[in-house]
Amino acid sequence: MGKPTGFMEYKREKTKEQPTLERVSNWKEYASRLSDASLQTQGARCMDCGTPFCHMGVEIRGTAAGCPINNVIPEWNDLVYKGQWKEALDRLHMTNNFPEFTGRVCPAPCEGSCTLAITDPAVAIKSIERTIIDKGFENGWVVPRIPRHRTGRKVAVIGSGPAGLAAADELNQLGHKVTVFERADRPGGLLMYGIPNMKLEKEVIERRVNLLALEGIEFKCSINIGVDIPIEELRSQYDAVILCIGAQKQRLLHMEGADAEGIHLAMDYLTNVTKSLLDSNFEDGKALNVEGKDVIVIGGGDTGADCVATAIRQNCKSVYQFGKHPALPVSRTEENPWPKDPNVFTLDYAYAEVNDVKGYDPREYCIQTQKIVKDENGHIKELHTIQMEKILGEDGFHYFKELPGTERVWPAQYVFVAIGFEGVEKSLPEQFGVDVANNRIRASVKDFETNIPGIFAAGDARRGQSLVVWAIKEGRSVAASVHYYLQETRLFA
Repeated sequence: MGKPTGFMEYKREKTKEQPTLERVSNWKEYASRLSDASLQTQGARCMDCGTPFCHMGVEIRGTAAGCPINNVIPEWNDLVYKGQWKEALDRLHMTNNFPEFTGRVCPAPCEGSCTLAITDPAVAIKSIERTIIDKGFENGWVVPRIPRHRTGRKVAVIGSGPAGLAAADELNQLGHKVTVFERADRPGGLLMYGIPNMKLEKEVIERRVNLLALEGIEFKCSINIGVDIPIEELRSQYDAVILCIGAQKQRLLHMEGADAEGIHLAMDYLTNVTKSLLDSNFEDGKALNVEGKDVIVIGGGDTGADCVATAIRQNCKSVYQFGKHPALPVSRTEENPWPKDPNVFTLDYAYAEVNDVKGYDPREYCIQTQKIVKDENGHIKELHTIQMEKILGEDGFHYFKELPGTERVWPAQYVFVAIGFEGVEKSLPEQFGVDVANNRIRASVKDFETNIPGIFAAGDARRGQSLVVWAIKEGRSVAASVHYYLQETRLFA
């Protein structure tokens, strides 16, 4: 695939980005694509490696390895190298319903499993993927696919994140009538409100949703199933129901002062800012604005990084991100061998921005917040922390040990809590009568059906918080199971 000697002749070229000092003044996507000629060269780097680990799509001890939706990456790399962009798009759409999403926000475990990545920088798979689909829309190659027949069967999909959208897309193409219900005012789930514009502009989501609607999928937003529409009424109207409601129950802080004003859950902050941006370009005054304030983000993950990037665009006075773990190593460790996704130190977009604007890396490692102090009005005033050391116990488990003498007081007027998600919100599953265990809806990976016949679950609600690409995989898989169920029930009706 690609040029036989391309991986030896060409270097990996980095995706173009707006300069940091320029992009922090706007909310546009900070990354843009390379030229067609550059990407053809990048496609030439794809090796004829015999066994393409990039699209194996498995988990090795909880870490992704390869593309979960099994994109046939070497094939469309080769087609791009040859300048056959339309054929590359056809190959890409064969396995991926929404490459414009994954080409922007997926962490690309495919690149971590690239054979070339054993010794050199991986093939620029993500950049190539994004450009294939963007060119497809620009050249009119992506057009509505109207199903040729209708089965007369109706399916309700609750939740319009990537899992729900993928399930709806697949079932609609199979001829079933699909209605997607979303409790927010816009479809897209966390793609719409949980990922900020600078990583994924919302026109990209709206473009795909509009296409799905033209193909026959009905979207009903601002509807809370179980409240606005009773469960019994919904079940009477649809032959099957798919719960793609995500795992959006956020973890809370439990410490002295955690009830202070100025403490917000990270996802609430991101949603609030994005909604104000989309509704009025911030003219409605409803955005939570941290301009001129000291901001601390508790939680070292990607959601926390997005809060950092949002705060710096609002011209905060300072911003720091607290993580309990040590800094990642600069190269793979023995516990993180190829072809697992590399868990190594990188300079994420948000940290590069703070570094260039404020002159420091906002990440603080091995730090524990001990208490939060309020002012006389009940608003947060400061955080008290202590440094920790990660040690290996005699039982083989790792523990954190506090280091006396490392206490510190941090001024803060806003704190955003990004310490992860507990799992699915249980209210709706309980109304349907489906089982929930370990904060996930119980549904077999074999057929995705819950304990209630005709009720299915997929995505984060079933597997727990995960990647967009895993959600698409789940949506495609649950659609196949629902299709089989609808055929079977019709046969024996």
